[in-house]
Amino acid sequence: MYLFSTGKQESIRITNDKGRLSKDEIDRMLAEAEKYRQDDEVQRQRVDARNKLESYIFDVKQVSDKMAQEDKSRLNKRCDDTLSWLDQNSLEDKEEYEYRLKELQSELGPIMTKMHQSRSGGQPRGPTVEEVD
Repeated sequence: MYLFSTGKQESIRITNDKGRLSKDEIDRMLAEAEKYRQDDEVQRQRVDARNKLESYIFDVKQVSDKMAQEDKSRLNKRCDDTLSWLDQNSLEDKEEYEYRLKELQSELGPIMTKMHQSRSGGQPRGPTVEEVD
């Protein structure tokens, strides 16, 4: 570039000698990304399963205030035990978290049902079956 006012000439030179990836480097990086995709998916599923278990615990503890004291104590103890287990086992696999969630749901399910029935006047929800002679 020529500057008329000063009479000086400046120029910019662009070269292609560094900072570029070769075709082989790009192919290698793509292969690595593909290789780790499966690991990333397994990790995502593991974290999702852990989050579901944790979320269930906190949801149950939130509604425990509306329960009879005996049920509330049992429920809180079981939830606290599971939270403690979670703290000590933060890297378990997805299947273990899912197993713990099902176990907790089956144990606490009757207590939760009892609470919901008492809130609805003791009447079970949905259709009932009557015996006929």
